Amino acid sequence: MQTEGGEKGGPARASRIYRGLPPHGAGQAIGLFGGTFNPPHAGHRQASLIALRRLGLDQLWWMVTPGNPLKKNGSLPALTARMQAAAEVAAHPRIVVSGAEAIFRTRYTADLIQILKEREPATRFVWIMGSDSLTDFHRWEDWRRLASSVPIAVVNRPRSLVAPMTARAAQAFGRYRVDSEDALTLPNRPAPAWLFLFGPRIAASSTAIRSKRHVLKR
Repeated sequence: MQTEGGEKGGPARASRIYRGLPPHGAGQAIGLFGGTFNPPHAGHRQASLIALRRLGLDQLWWMVTPGNPLKKNGSLPALTARMQAAAEVAAHPRIVVSGAEAIFRTRYTADLIQILKEREPATRFVWIMGSDSLTDFHRWEDWRRLASSVPIAVVNRPRSLVAPMTARAAQAFGRYRVDSEDALTLPNRPAPAWLFLFGPRIAASSTAIRSKRHVLKR
């Protein structure tokens, strides 16, 4: 029996955790899914499964950041705790959890991508993000440099299906959009190149989960 987590028989096991870069082979296509994962949820996993399948990725790394520069991080749980929680939610043999951003001491995704490309020039990286992130992508530090450095796959998320296509970043890089039917070619394309992937959606968000927990504690 094949479970949803990809293991034969029994419940899916927690994904592997690496403080630095996970092991991988030269030439592999690796998806990078960044965030605070505070907390991780089924929506993160669903978007990852869509990207793995549609893009033909060898692995997908959840890059758990020490803190999001666009958010307040004073009450953010410890990195190790969030990585452990992410591994339990991901529960897939080809989704692994990495804390490399803390090792590299980077604050911004554009700098992280630059380091990865310099260290691993033979690896085909693809940045994965939800459609809700595309809406404010232009607020990311050096967002134009980031979009010009690595192919990007935007996975649809509930309540953000149409609006992101009119987002500033989507308009700025509109001529580099790839048809979703050519998704398997994205890891081989030079940046800038991006596409929008539609698939099953799970109405879960870290913000909603935190709000619910806050109410329950009152």
